[in-house]
Amino acid sequence: MNLVWALAASVIVSIISLIGIFTLLFNEKLLSKILILLVSFGAGGLIGGAFLHLLPEAIEHVKEINLVFIYTVLGFVSFFALERFLHWRHCHKGVCDIHIFTYLNLFGDGIHNFIDGIIIGTSFVIDIKLGLVATTAVILHEIPQELGDFGILLYGGFSRSKALFYNFLSATTAIFGTLLGYYFAQHVRFFTGLLLPIAAGGFIYIASCDLIPEIHKQLAVKNATFSVLSFIAGILLMFWLKLIQG
Repeated sequence: MNLVWALAASVIVSIISLIGIFTLLFNEKLLSKILILLVSFGAGGLIGGAFLHLLPEAIEHVKEINLVFIYTVLGFVSFFALERFLHWRHCHKGVCDIHIFTYLNLFGDGIHNFIDGIIIGTSFVIDIKLGLVATTAVILHEIPQELGDFGILLYGGFSRSKALFYNFLSATTAIFGTLLGYYFAQHVRFFTGLLLPIAAGGFIYIASCDLIPEIHKQLAVKNATFSVLSFIAGILLMFWLKLIQG
């Protein structure tokens, strides 16, 4: 039953890649305002998900607490290395620089979605509620990321239909990651306890290195205030999920 939940969650995460079609309904100015609020909310959700859910759960599964923090650092460094060596970065604006190559972006996004799937699969092995929390955290940062990825493909010369198709194809790697994570979490000892802090480190990296710097670019007092409030709202959502999870 948990596997069904995990697969359903990964399918939903994959479908989110099609959200780029809604960008066609907004002008550039309105889209940029919506995106920064989504980025802020997503950053708060990732921070809350890492510190309020993934790390406490990892500590319960690993006797050596120091290992939890070592693997958290490993996760942070791994995501940094992935972003550097693939020359790929998240793009959270409607317009992206020309030097971000479209196919390289698809490849990097595919790996990232695969890792997200592993996190989802592992979380559902432990508990359905934890799986839903992890899925929510993934969704919160996937929305602005997928909007940005769609913009990259359009800017790189893809047609709208081709951009939607390839972005969705890249997102489906989350399903394979979910199956792999679910299998190993059940059959490999310590896999769950060590993967959760790695995932937490990845969440912290994405929030602090990719998303929060975008929030700091909001210089107008009004925009900056709404961004901070949206960030706090993301954390509060994760705190509320923690309370109802018990």
